[in-house]
Amino acid sequence: MMPSRAALVEAAQGGQPDAIAALLTDCQPDIRRFARRACSRAEDAEDAVQTALWQLYRKIGALRTAATLAAWLFRIVERECFRLFRQRSRLELESEAEIESLAAPGVPLDLRLDLIRAVAALPAPYRVVLILRDIEELTAPEVASQLGLGLQAVKTRLHRARAMVRERLMESGYWSGVEGEDEQ
Repeated sequence: MMPSRAALVEAAQGGQPDAIAALLTDCQPDIRRFARRACSRAEDAEDAVQTALWQLYRKIGALRTAATLAAWLFRIVERECFRLFRQRSRLELESEAEIESLAAPGVPLDLRLDLIRAVAALPAPYRVVLILRDIEELTAPEVASQLGLGLQAVKTRLHRARAMVRERLMESGYWSGVEGEDEQ
């Protein structure tokens, strides 16, 4: 039978390594669920969970009562999610200036930024295939070999990735009023 969370907190504060390991394991599912709701991206949620667990490990002695553990951890996750969001926003602003300096003639800055955001928003398996095939200009068999996938899997992921990027750009208002395009 596993001791209560309060008993684990007390033992962990006393410096018992098994207690801190058990506490970290016990808290992780709750923190992970909260982080998925609090963070805007899955990667940020994972980072926030790791930060909260690290803070728990380092500062368990500073916790006054076991009853405040969950609120303390959730607050750490919330702050970390917000910090990562601000950091990403700041980087996006810096990248806008960089993109503008690499301006392709005739391609509006808004379209380039939306394209970059659309590719960045793709789920990792699709994003990797799209970047390797369309940006790095590898052949489909080279992409398949590099990723350890079958050729058909690469083609399927590439098709879906392009469709997701196209859909996102359409939602942004591109091609909605372009001459020669069929309006649906």
